[in-house]
Amino acid sequence: MKPTKMLPLLALIALLTFSCSTEEYPEETIDSVELLTAPEAKTIEIEILELINAHRINLGLNPLSNHNTIKAVAFTHTDYMVEVNNVSHDNFFQRKNSLIQNASATKVSENVAYAFSSAQSVVNAWLNSEGHRANIEGDFTDFDVSAEKNNEGKWFFTNIFIKK
Repeated sequence: MKPTKMLPLLALIALLTFSCSTEEYPEETIDSVELLTAPEAKTIEIEILELINAHRINLGLNPLSNHNTIKAVAFTHTDYMVEVNNVSHDNFFQRKNSLIQNASATKVSENVAYAFSSAQSVVNAWLNSEGHRANIEGDFTDFDVSAEKNNEGKWFFTNIFIKK
């Protein structure tokens, strides 16, 4: 077979053999979250932030600063979870992109939870989960949390961490 006739076949084999993975997503998945004004902090939210920072300080890690932009973004997700009545990380890349654009974040992570009745219980649950604990103990500079109740009085939580 002539080499010129084999080129399309070789190109097809090369395409099927090699693949790469990136954090590039279609435009509609990385649009920013529309920033709202951050709601005033609730007692349970302040307690969560204090418990997380106390845990970090106990481990010799830097305490994290709370940040209104993070709070606003966390609130949009908590409000969404209450609306759909489901705990999830849906649309995380939109929140991440918004924090990169509006809070100078270079790294973003989040913890979510549902139905815990106190700050201590939700923080304990996160600390007892390897992935959630890794976020709490991670290399971050700022964080904030949103807690909202659904119609049944069950709490939904979104805790977002960023590194500047």
